[in-house]
Amino acid sequence: MTTGSHGMILFGHGARDARWKEPFTRLAGKLAASRASQGNVGPVDLAFLELMTPSLPEAVAAQLAQGVTAITVVPVFFGQGGHIRRDLPELIAQCQAEHPDIKIDCATAVGEDDGVLDAIVQYCLTHGQ
Repeated sequence: MTTGSHGMILFGHGARDARWKEPFTRLAGKLAASRASQGNVGPVDLAFLELMTPSLPEAVAAQLAQGVTAITVVPVFFGQGGHIRRDLPELIAQCQAEHPDIKIDCATAVGEDDGVLDAIVQYCLTHGQ
């Protein structure tokens, strides 16, 4: 890993059923491949709020061990519920306090983005005819 790279962490809720994680793993793989094709060598990892590992603090620490100096956390949630409004900011603050020399940014929930919603509309139209 190149020192000074920018990592990304896809943050999900977590579930008891291990199969729930499969689309998140595929998403992380697609994102890592796309970033690599653009010359970005920063890692892409998953983290979960509960019921699955790694936790966000564990994922941040793992990326720091790879030499990243900046991380963007992307909440893979459909909307801005209590976990995104309350729990995630607390976790980001905890990670930032534990690692003050790293820059940690947090995107909005993916479901809040019009491009994501447009893609879902197209999916529904394709499958609902």
